[in-house]
Amino acid sequence: MTEPHPALGLDDTIHQKTRLALLTVLDEAGQADFPYLKKLLGLTDGNLGRHLDILAAQGLIEITKGYEGRRPRTWAAITPAGEQALAAEMRLLSSLVTRFNEKRR
Repeated sequence: MTEPHPALGLDDTIHQKTRLALLTVLDEAGQADFPYLKKLLGLTDGNLGRHLDILAAQGLIEITKGYEGRRPRTWAAITPAGEQALAAEMRLLSSLVTRFNEKRR
């Protein structure tokens, strides 16, 4: 019996391109505020909010609300579980790239 294709191991929550981008940015920055993420990724308020909610519900990021001066702010930070999940996804993607490149040698 053949083993399942590695691509089947991709995590649907993380692999979605906006959520993968969010986790990658937060992994690099540690934390970022809503306006920064919105501008960097070219998202609407609603779209960004929905993706952040999905990641937070899975425990992959933590959302903090507060104020910067008199303006309300929302920050997102990657959690240890998010770091682990992102690392696992990246390892799987790396193995797929290796597999792809080996076929072309």
